[in-house]
Amino acid sequence: MPATPSTARAINDRLALQLFQREGPLTAAQLKQLTGLSRPSVADLVERLAAAGLIEVVGEAGEQRRGPNAKLYGIVAGLAHLAALDVRTEGVSVLVSDLVGGVLAEASGPIRDDAGTGPAVEQAVALVERAAKEAGADRLHTVGIGAPGLIDPAGGELRDSGGLPAWHRRLVAALKERFPESRVSVENETNLAALAEQRDGAARDRDTFVLLWLDLGIGAALVLDGAVRRGASGGAGEVGFLPVPGTTGLPSATDCGGGFHSLASASAIVALAGEYGVGGAGPQAAHAAPHATALVAAATAACGADPAAGRFLDALADRVALGAAAIVSVLDPGCVVLAGEIGRVGGTALAARVHRRLARMSPLPTEVRASPLGGAAVLRGALLTARDSAQTELFAPPER
Repeated sequence: MPATPSTARAINDRLALQLFQREGPLTAAQLKQLTGLSRPSVADLVERLAAAGLIEVVGEAGEQRRGPNAKLYGIVAGLAHLAALDVRTEGVSVLVSDLVGGVLAEASGPIRDDAGTGPAVEQAVALVERAAKEAGADRLHTVGIGAPGLIDPAGGELRDSGGLPAWHRRLVAALKERFPESRVSVENETNLAALAEQRDGAARDRDTFVLLWLDLGIGAALVLDGAVRRGASGGAGEVGFLPVPGTTGLPSATDCGGGFHSLASASAIVALAGEYGVGGAGPQAAHAAPHATALVAAATAACGADPAAGRFLDALADRVALGAAAIVSVLDPGCVVLAGEIGRVGGTALAARVHRRLARMSPLPTEVRASPLGGAAVLRGALLTARDSAQTELFAPPER
């Protein structure tokens, strides 16, 4: 049955909006080229979308060009406001953006271990409210949250995980109560980092890759054929529990000590640096991640001139490669991204060392790349998820 004119227009409008989402601002001529529509059809389409308040003129293409064909059209940024949260064990970071991802306000703050669940939740919610007020957002259309722990694949809820603060789970419910008109979703932080690396970072040319998160803890995100794979219980990528040689025992169902975590977590990296005479005395566990990052950054900068720094990076690459080789042998991803702040500051010096070791340990060719986004990837991924969700809803054709 042939499409009616109204159906055809709806299809064309949806196609154009998808192009604006993916490509950014476009001229009418570019729309014509990308859609294959005639010039009059594109002109009508642009007029319809502008009249509906979905797109607007955002500039011109080329300084020397003038006239209607030079106008750049883009999604109306102020159509909705979004919030993204990066929830860590020790604090929260928040940003509020417009519908196209332009950051309007940011806020962050520590959450003390002894704050208590209720006060911790109130502190985090207050940060979101403060950022929204600064951004001039009367309403948040969508809130995307990145958090450590397992996400229930059936209901999308943050599961109760041992070792994580109780306020994490309470925060999601509190945000839904405080912003009842908003769509609130939560995703594992490592999965969001992988999304950001695929869109804007080290994996932009990859449909299949593994992101290895090196921070306070250690985890992985599995992107296969363009999709994040979460596993039957939401626990795919919990490589901290991976049994590897070189530890003093084996992990258990409730403790990743003795697993890959014991070799490559922030505290393990700090201890390893001490063995090679890099850095001073280790900090308290709560500050292990920034200290490990600083040690790896210093060693990377000095490894060409300081033999101890080079040996430390070699030993760290030995450890990282153990876990990476196990993942590669099962998934054959073709690419491993060393992410988190430790992966970022380790840069090509650490990535190249891990690559050489993988090449000796596995017959499967695997690139190893350093993340350019580091810890910021979680917040970026949460924003991308919120933006995609909001645009999909706002641009959906009306129900008949």
